[in-house]
Amino acid sequence: MNVRRHHISGVAIAAVTALGLGTLSACSSDSAAAGNTEKFDVVASFYPMAFLAERIGGDHVKVTSLTEPGQEPHDLEVSAQQRAQIEESDAALYLKGLQPAVDEAVTQSGAKTKIDAATLTKLEDHGSLEDSHEHEGEEAHSEEEEEHALDPHVWLDPVKYAEIAKGVGAAFEKADPDHAADYKKNTAALVEKLDGLGTRFEDGLKNTRTKVFFTNHAAFGYLAERYGLTMEAISGLDPESEPSPARIKELQQEAKADGVTTVFYETLVSDKTAKTLADDAGLKTDVLDPLEGITDKSEGDDYFGVMEANLAALKTALGAK
Repeated sequence: MNVRRHHISGVAIAAVTALGLGTLSACSSDSAAAGNTEKFDVVASFYPMAFLAERIGGDHVKVTSLTEPGQEPHDLEVSAQQRAQIEESDAALYLKGLQPAVDEAVTQSGAKTKIDAATLTKLEDHGSLEDSHEHEGEEAHSEEEEEHALDPHVWLDPVKYAEIAKGVGAAFEKADPDHAADYKKNTAALVEKLDGLGTRFEDGLKNTRTKVFFTNHAAFGYLAERYGLTMEAISGLDPESEPSPARIKELQQEAKADGVTTVFYETLVSDKTAKTLADDAGLKTDVLDPLEGITDKSEGDDYFGVMEANLAALKTALGAK
């Protein structure tokens, strides 16, 4: 059985600030001076979190990313040195569910402020739906397994990323009140830019020849849902998982039925499976970047540059009119 994700209109997330602050540990007004530098020291789990911290914090923050450029974030192991960085930080900004080692390290740490971006927007279960054809006849998943199936790739939806930005901004304001006005101003500017990006995606993908796209792994569920598209992933939420021969055959049939032209792969994961499917089905290949890190292979210098490149690639593949 092939289960697809269809468009669901965005639901306003009420009281983002209140929700975000509910996840914070207690911190005093002088916390900004308590780290290793005179600035507000933020340890971010990987690029999308570091980008938020830098844009919102501006000159007042020192941001350290636990995931190096070019490193696959799902596989990150936290070193003793990194654990010490988290411990000594003024704030740890992470996305629970993406990097289990980071989740554990932050939870066990005494970091003054812990900001879990997953609590600042609503996560959905794209993974179990995407892979449901593989589990037919199996017993129902336990509650713990279902929890782990929540899709963490929320930053690829500009609307959800803006919701997270608001929560992070509110957290920075509380943790470092001396610079609250600047954090508020920077957050507003970032949210406005994300709103503009979302509008460009909505307008650019409104009228297309097909609404279906193939991708290497299921990172683009939120983006597809937001803009009325259907993502068909070769693999599931794990970018390293191998698809079954039945799944490959199924995708070949769907490519013909839905007018799919392109199989997307990404910069940090092998393109072997995507190119094999493309060759077998007579399709093109192109990059759709899940923005888990910026490298010299990235089609842009930052989040906005890469997202614009993603939009251009989708418009071409889907036959935008």
